[in-house]
Amino acid sequence: MQNYKKIKMDLTILIPAYKEAENLEIIIPKLKKSLEILDIQHQILVVDSGVSFDDTLDVCNRYKVDYILRKPGNSYGDAIRSGIANASGEYLVIMDADGSHEPDFIRILWKYRIKNDVVIASRYIKGGSTENSKLLNFMSRVLNISYRIILQLDCKDVSNSFKLYKLQDLKSLSLLCNEFDMVEEILFKLKKLNNQIKIKEVPYTFKRRITGESKRNLVLFIFKYAFTLVRLRLMK
Repeated sequence: MQNYKKIKMDLTILIPAYKEAENLEIIIPKLKKSLEILDIQHQILVVDSGVSFDDTLDVCNRYKVDYILRKPGNSYGDAIRSGIANASGEYLVIMDADGSHEPDFIRILWKYRIKNDVVIASRYIKGGSTENSKLLNFMSRVLNISYRIILQLDCKDVSNSFKLYKLQDLKSLSLLCNEFDMVEEILFKLKKLNNQIKIKEVPYTFKRRITGESKRNLVLFIFKYAFTLVRLRLMK
């Protein structure tokens, strides 16, 4: 539904999407079923690319979930900022549109919201894992260790976007990143805002995408993360 009435909810599921109609067709029904079991007031909010390139709007209309276009630009960061601005839940979970984040796991993130400010689906604590290639897994671990040490973040999985936050905390942040480094920027700035932030990590197995190819440019990915790490470090 492109035009929706904003009603106060318990939880918003924010799904940034870019040419992911085929995967959304699979994960949205699973997500709706999982949220029905959870039995809370919820909003599923799909944030599409600035100009839609596929049938994402049709999928959202068919399953009666909220749909907006990211603004002002067409980056991942614009999708997150647009989603936060249009979310109506007390809590917010960011979820990938490619199937790498299991809808059923949202119930576990929700369970641990009490007494915690952020709940992370963590690949890098005991019991967690990833289905990514060995090269991507190695790069991700190096990235997470670097961010954890240099930015003094008290968690082992900084870069998995599958996290639960308090929406009001997110709305208080000035978020500048435009690529996937937005994920680290959020965590860093939340800690900067509240040094006593309580972060809970729950073991999670990161899945391979269901269909299609990743939209991440590996060279740009490395450059952006390195640049963001330096920029955030200078802010400390």
